[in-house]
Amino acid sequence: MAVRTTPPKPRVSLDRSIDRMRKQLAEFAPFLGKGKPTRSLEEFDLETERLIGDLLGQTSDLLHAYEYAELGEAAGLVNMTDEAPEGTGMDSQRQSLLQRSRVLESCVAELEARRSAEPKKTKVGQTLIGPQVAEHMAPEIRSLSQESSLREAGQLMQKWKLGSLLLTDNQSYVGFITDSILAREVVANGVNPATTAVKTCMRAPVIAIEGNRPIIEAVRMMKEQATRHLAVTQDGQIIGVISVSNILRYYSGVV
Repeated sequence: MAVRTTPPKPRVSLDRSIDRMRKQLAEFAPFLGKGKPTRSLEEFDLETERLIGDLLGQTSDLLHAYEYAELGEAAGLVNMTDEAPEGTGMDSQRQSLLQRSRVLESCVAELEARRSAEPKKTKVGQTLIGPQVAEHMAPEIRSLSQESSLREAGQLMQKWKLGSLLLTDNQSYVGFITDSILAREVVANGVNPATTAVKTCMRAPVIAIEGNRPIIEAVRMMKEQATRHLAVTQDGQIIGVISVSNILRYYSGVV
């Protein structure tokens, strides 16, 4: 007679992991001025790196995010150092501490999402992990015809204080034009901005992410696609744009 063995229950392990990460987050509070730390920040960082690696894996984006936060190089979250949070009004040390806290909160959220997904393996793709993209996107959609000139695109970006514009063909969104593309095409390649249409150097097709996806997924997509801007969609319709600046403001605690 075959003997049926009872597989281990992963829920117990995840419960313990969540408790450990919550404890780590609570122990970080004194570094933000909510009490007196019982050890040095360096010791705390080393333990936290080990903990994130153990619970989420050595290749986890959240481990990389925590390491960047330690360095105070928030822009490194997406390997793009040319766009930083604007007007945060905080010194770099304070920003670095807040970034650490945000990463720890995201670690707790990801573990909780894994736990809630366990009974519903067929719906893992719909799992929400941490704060959603739509909560931190720019809801105003600024667009321009792909037939417009590079000069007009640059003027509108300056007017609206934006780093990108969506481009249209009068029926749908077909691509992005960004400040970095403008600089590269106009300055490096010497094109005439007054006579060159944006469609000749736009980024196409539009790279998009669903608004109900977690922030960390937007970070991952930006790194994979080497872009600083993503269109945000809901039910197949673009409802906003999320950029590196939006993500860095979240990780810096500026929302």
